[in-house]
Amino acid sequence: MKRIAVVILNWNGKSWLEKFLPTVLKYSESAQIYVVDNASTDDSVSFLENDFPSVKVIQNTENSGFAGGYNEGLKKVEEEIYCLLNSDVEVTEGWLEPVLDLFEQNPEIAAIQPKILSYYRKNYFEFAGAGGGLIDNLGYPYCRGRVFDDLEEDKGQYD
Repeated sequence: MKRIAVVILNWNGKSWLEKFLPTVLKYSESAQIYVVDNASTDDSVSFLENDFPSVKVIQNTENSGFAGGYNEGLKKVEEEIYCLLNSDVEVTEGWLEPVLDLFEQNPEIAAIQPKILSYYRKNYFEFAGAGGGLIDNLGYPYCRGRVFDDLEEDKGQYD
């Protein structure tokens, strides 16, 4: 079975890490967790080293933004599969196994976008396949699961 790395980019996000990293660790037993620190000026790195010694911390020397930060960090990740996870995401039990199974059963797959549910309304989408979004016939951008401020209920329609 291929190995997976859950990679979280951080910049001055200690409060997000305090809130959400425990669930990532709890529900990602088969993964190696990395935090790529994008030259934070808060005490994120010392917090991680002291409170979460199993997390591998990669320290970038400068804040090179979202893509640049991930690109630098991923150069040091050894696993075959990368899961790029924002620091403000709460994962739930069983979230990672379907991803691993899909990659194992379909070697031609290179990327997967999950459904992203609202933190405050758990049965409603925040986004459902929002990579790039869509444009309606009036030229307004939208994405599955969200049209302006309206959230669509998850009824399995995108499973």
